[in-house]
Amino acid sequence: MNKKIIISLSLVTLATVLFFTQVTIFVVQPIGAVPKGKTLIMLRMNKTKLIDSADAMCAREMGSVNLLCRGMIMAVVVNKGTILLRLPYSEFLYGISTDGKKYAR
Repeated sequence: MNKKIIISLSLVTLATVLFFTQVTIFVVQPIGAVPKGKTLIMLRMNKTKLIDSADAMCAREMGSVNLLCRGMIMAVVVNKGTILLRLPYSEFLYGISTDGKKYAR
């Protein structure tokens, strides 16, 4: 194989591994404070998964979803997380984060 092809494939593989292990796609469901919702690309935090949301984290950590838990998780994400990119809300990604469950807004 050509050296350039091997180097290119190695770099693509490294970038893919870094993305899947170091980045979180965090979905903020539309609620009063953020009526249109958001999708944040951010560096992975302690308890976040590749695709995550405040609702998913509340369900996972507390066993239920409520406004207090949602607010606390979103405050930590905004204040302590390193946000790389802000995108429009994605209901599809929100569904992945909650395993298809929908929680009241």
